Amino acid sequence: MVTRCHQVKRSYIKMETYATALLYAIPFFIILLMLEILYGQLVKNQKHHVMDTVSGISSGLTNILKDSLGLGVIIISYPYLLDLLAITEITATWLVWLVAFLAIDFAGYWNHRLSHQINFFWNQHVIHHSSEEFNLACALRQSISNLLGYFPLFLLPAAILGVPHQVIAILAPIHLFAQFWYHTQHIGRMGWLEYIIVTPSQHRVHHAINPEYIDKNLGQVLCVWDRWFGTFQEELSDVPPQYGVLKPAHTWNPILINFQHLWRLVLDAWRTRSIWDKIRIWFMPTGWRPADVKKRYPYSVIENVYTFERYKTPASALFKGYVIFQMIFTLGLLLFMFYNYSEIGFQGLLLFGAYIFTGIYGYTTLMDGRSYAFFIELFRSVAGICLIAYTGDWFGLTNFISYGHLIMILYFLVTAAGGFYFTYIGKNETRKNLAL
Repeated sequence: MVTRCHQVKRSYIKMETYATALLYAIPFFIILLMLEILYGQLVKNQKHHVMDTVSGISSGLTNILKDSLGLGVIIISYPYLLDLLAITEITATWLVWLVAFLAIDFAGYWNHRLSHQINFFWNQHVIHHSSEEFNLACALRQSISNLLGYFPLFLLPAAILGVPHQVIAILAPIHLFAQFWYHTQHIGRMGWLEYIIVTPSQHRVHHAINPEYIDKNLGQVLCVWDRWFGTFQEELSDVPPQYGVLKPAHTWNPILINFQHLWRLVLDAWRTRSIWDKIRIWFMPTGWRPADVKKRYPYSVIENVYTFERYKTPASALFKGYVIFQMIFTLGLLLFMFYNYSEIGFQGLLLFGAYIFTGIYGYTTLMDGRSYAFFIELFRSVAGICLIAYTGDWFGLTNFISYGHLIMILYFLVTAAGGFYFTYIGKNETRKNLAL
């Protein structure tokens, strides 16, 4: 019992440390993203569209919230593998960090390859490819459906060589953050670096749905793995990359996108008459479907990557400003949660997290133009005001801002009013203007 309590305490401390790191990392990412948008405006080659970028950033918020709360099941941990398998221990400082980095990047390559090639694992990665644009906001499209922690299995070489788990813990987030910068169309080829690291040109290929580019360039920091294992493809001047997924998401809601593919697998497994197909569908190549189900329930798949109709929803300038406001306010709430992490307490964090998830689900559903969006916005607004009325505060916000609870009440009122207006009034006015 005591050991279990110590494990829970250590897990909570790790989550708090991760939250503190995000408190500094998130503003850095947002600044880079804003610089990309500004550069696009200056050179008159804008690669961002408001709705897509808001959706991408919102996806990133759900991911870091899920990770900071420790939501998921760890199948096996690296410290366990280290204790079980280590046959030696690397003592030279520089060698430890070098081996750890190579091990993480090697593991990342194979995990990435698995996510592209196996039906079940594609579900946890499809969100990252769901945007039909390619920009820094795409880098923020990270999964909340990766609820099974199996990545340490790919770190077996590091465990056998005795790389300390503290080194892996420090390098892993750095390795992840290092994959942000190359999600851009504003940087061309980079000369001799193209033979060593993953570059924007190579990653444009990776995100493309052109037949020439599908499932290529799976490396994360180093491109040598792709060159060694036959998955490398350079960007071709006569084949401009087209972005997205072959079964388009058709929604701005990142929470729905995270589970679309899984839901399709569930339906196919239920509908097929073959017992064998019900079992193997999960482990077959991505996109495989039972023959009987494929015939009775066909899915629309992009056939011509150059002419398919990209997802758009009617949006006035006022509505775009409103969803940007919702996204920024949600980001502010998340940063406050990270700053006040230990004071809020675990149960409070779960409640806070549930509110953030509901908020993102609400305003991205509004972006999709769904008729039920207002009821989601009304529910979270009423629930928020009731919580403030019951506690007299918003998770300790008044300790930092004198009238913090009043600001939150005003926000909830704006959210309810905005939900009503853009569901029933603004949407119709926008459609009338488009018709004219």
